[in-house]
Formats: sequence, structure tokens, C-alpha cells
Amino acid sequence: MKTNIHSTAVVDPRAEIGDEVSVGPYTVIGAGVRIGDRTQIGPQVVIDGVTTIGADNVIVGQANLGGPPQDLSYRGEATQLVLGDRNTIREFVTINRGTIKGGGVTKIGDDCLFMACSHVAHDCELRDRIILGNNVMLAGHVLVEENANIAGAAGAMQFVTIGAFAYVGGMSRLAQDAPPYMIVAGDPGRVRGVNHIGLARGGCEEPVIDELRAAFRKIYRSGMPRSRVLEEMRTDIQGSDKLKHLLRTLERIELGQKGRYRESLREDFARLGAEAILNGGAAR
Repeated sequence: MKTNIHSTAVVDPRAEIGDEVSVGPYTVIGAGVRIGDRTQIGPQVVIDGVTTIGADNVIVGQANLGGPPQDLSYRGEATQLVLGDRNTIREFVTINRGTIKGGGVTKIGDDCLFMACSHVAHDCELRDRIILGNNVMLAGHVLVEENANIAGAAGAMQFVTIGAFAYVGGMSRLAQDAPPYMIVAGDPGRVRGVNHIGLARGGCEEPVIDELRAAFRKIYRSGMPRSRVLEEMRTDIQGSDKLKHLLRTLERIELGQKGRYRESLREDFARLGAEAILNGGAAR
């Protein structure tokens, strides 16, 4: 199968289009764009900026990828959007490129599903196998770890981290980090239990799930101060890698500002952005 670009599509001749790519009617692709092999792009899609898209992605009509960040500090710098392989991006999804102060790159992993009207703002990092429900809103600098599932109309404030295998309930508001392996729901979002369904679907063994349930009860239901519980568990930890990851994450949250660990990394992000974009040009 050859690359098929519809006659009404506007593709800048400087864009790099891979093999067996399909581009639908009235789609616009800018000069700094790279499209990987076998990616399917529907009608009326806009892909702009310094944007690299991997192989085997499906981008349904009316999506907008690589648009300028919605940030008043942006001055037209060649910041980036990098999208991995085998992602599905549905109608009216928007994913913005980065800012200098945020590291310069918005990065999406592999095998993710972005449902209709979801929004990923500048400088976010989303890892692999993530699901964003309809109308999910991620503010700038948000990190979403692998296998997280965020239900419809949930919103995360800037610099929030959503942990691996976390499940965020629909219409929740996240002002603080959501720990890995947990169910978080409400306004504001609170930890409600262990995401045993998501963990089981991801191949986690039942003894590890039980271990995480015991940790949940001790951390969130014992009535003891969080710092004391973590200190006790840290001195006597012999559990699974998932339990250790949970405890490390909770300790980082305690170190962060306003319950958002990544907010303490602002200066590091700005330094990396200046090095990558201002000093070295847009890294491809």
C-alpha cells in the first residue's frame, strides 16, 4: 500500500511523511512535522509545529496536534511534541507542544487512547497504555505514568502526577498527586481504594494486590499521621516492587509543593528547556 494523501489536504513539502501513510480530506500538516509509517490521519486534522509522530497511529478527524502552548510565556520558540507508536486519537483531541520553562517537549508514549475532546497541555509527559476519557483535561507539566485510566471530564491541575495503574473517577478534580495503583475520585480527588481491576487486567498477581490493599488500609484508614506511617513502613519494607514504588511516590509527594512533587522541579525543567531549545535548537 502506497502513501495516500487526499487531493484537498495541505501538506507542506518540507514535512516528512512515512510509508503507507493515509492523510484525509482538508487535513493540514506543517513544515516541521514527521509522520511515521502506516499512520492513518482522518479529515480536517491539523498537525503543526516541531511534531514527531511514530508508526501505526490512528488520528481521527478534527484533532489538533502540535499547536502552540496556551501559555503567556510562549514566544514562538521551536518547542516540540513527540508522539509514540500505536496511539488512537479521537475527535477534537488537542495536544499542545512544550514551553521553554517546562523542558521544551510534550511527550506521549505508546498504545494510548485519547477519547473525544480530551486535552493534553504543554510539557506533559504521558507514558504507555494510558486511557483518557472524553473531555479529560490535563493542565501543563502533568505526568501520567503507565497504565493509568482517567475517566470522563476529570481534570488535573498543573504539575500533578498521576501514578501507574491509577484510576481517576469521572469528573474528579486533581489538585494533588494521585498515587500509583489507587482509585482516586471526587472534588477534590481523594484516594478511595486499590485499583484491583486495573491491576489484575495488567497481569498483577493476587498476592501483590493483597499487599497493596494492606498498605492502603494502613496508610489511609489507620488514623495515624501519614509521615509516621511512611516512616514505619520504610524501616520494615520487604514487599514487592509495586509496594516500594508506592512508598517512594508518597515520600516524594511529601517533599513537593502543595502535594505536587513535580512543582519542586520547576528550575530543572527550565534549565533543560533552555539547553535543548535555546542553546541547541529543536532536538529532533
